Amino acid sequence: MELNDILLNVKSASKKMAVSSEIERKKILENIAKFLDEKRDSIKNANKIDVDNAKEAELSSALIDRLVITDKEIDGMIKAVMEISMQKEVVGEVVSGSTRPNGLKIRKVRVPLGIVGIIYESRPNVTIDSAALCIKSGNCAILRGGKEAINTNKVLSEVVSEALTVSGFSKESIFLIQDTNRDIIKDMVQAKGLIDVVIPRGGENLINFVTDNAKIPVIMHNKGVCHVFIDESADYQDALSITFNAKVQRPSACNALETLLIHKNAVDNVLTEIANMLQEVDVDLRGCPETLKYVDCRPAIEEDYYAEYNDLILAIKVVENIDEAISHINKYGSGHSESIVTKNYYMAEKFLNEVDAAAVYVNASTRFTDGGEFGLGAEIGISTQKLHVRGPMGAEDLTTTKYMIYGSGQLRA
Repeated sequence: MELNDILLNVKSASKKMAVSSEIERKKILENIAKFLDEKRDSIKNANKIDVDNAKEAELSSALIDRLVITDKEIDGMIKAVMEISMQKEVVGEVVSGSTRPNGLKIRKVRVPLGIVGIIYESRPNVTIDSAALCIKSGNCAILRGGKEAINTNKVLSEVVSEALTVSGFSKESIFLIQDTNRDIIKDMVQAKGLIDVVIPRGGENLINFVTDNAKIPVIMHNKGVCHVFIDESADYQDALSITFNAKVQRPSACNALETLLIHKNAVDNVLTEIANMLQEVDVDLRGCPETLKYVDCRPAIEEDYYAEYNDLILAIKVVENIDEAISHINKYGSGHSESIVTKNYYMAEKFLNEVDAAAVYVNASTRFTDGGEFGLGAEIGISTQKLHVRGPMGAEDLTTTKYMIYGSGQLRA
């Protein structure tokens, strides 16, 4: 089937989804969770094919890590879907209202975006997260996953299709494009009038391709070049544990630490200990000239500070003060997640206010930037831009607003 025909079918299905009730959409989500549980073996068998193919193709360990689906990941998808189903209703929510002097009653109300195009790589759980969040918010979706996860994505999309069908909705309300040819992406992002917004999730090349070619609105899930800044007043144990968690807990994640900044007055207290701790678990350190005085590692170059490693690699830079740390982050960071470790209230507030990023932390790991951890159930992506939303995107972020005005014959003079 041609893309244009697919999109016309989805557009037709969107009419019913947009006006569906909370109870109807909740039933679809409950059925998705049910069928995920029932089809565990099919999901894992399909995923094994994808993982074996990825290993045979010698794809990176970070990509393979994102690709793997076990019972734990299936349980996580079920949990996310059920959490989303139990969240407050966002469609029809009155954001604000007023009555004008002439008697006009004006309400600003949340409504679905319409048809959301989601282009993603590696992580097959995005198929379920995207479907669940779009359904919760009354949207239809066109999904296009990466070829490395095609077999898993097919089975997961069948789960969604079955849940839609038994709930009385068109299976084309959430449609997975199985053509892995890159040309289809260009066609998607230029489908004016058929796709209302496109959300790319993936590497820098994918993001650049989408933004360069799109003729419809784009919400970017860009790369994650995340920092932790250890202030001179930082608690010693917090400095060690937060750095270790942010870098090592899951280095392939977009919210993992990529550059560690250390105040010059904290170097004697923590740098050697942190370096030893990380090198014991095979983290490849790359240090500035001051770092090299304390740590046996390779020198950092300019490109290291821009890099999203998605691996056990970490750049380290010693800075003069918090102003240099903030300046470094705002220059090299990607606007994703940044953290300061400090016991100084003034420094914490300064960091929160002056760092330009979607999520800014005080005394916590950057690894928390995630829809599930933020109480959204899951996320459609983590927006690193400023319009119309920033940070982890939940169901509410997949809505727009319209004004509903009640009159009694008013005429404008």
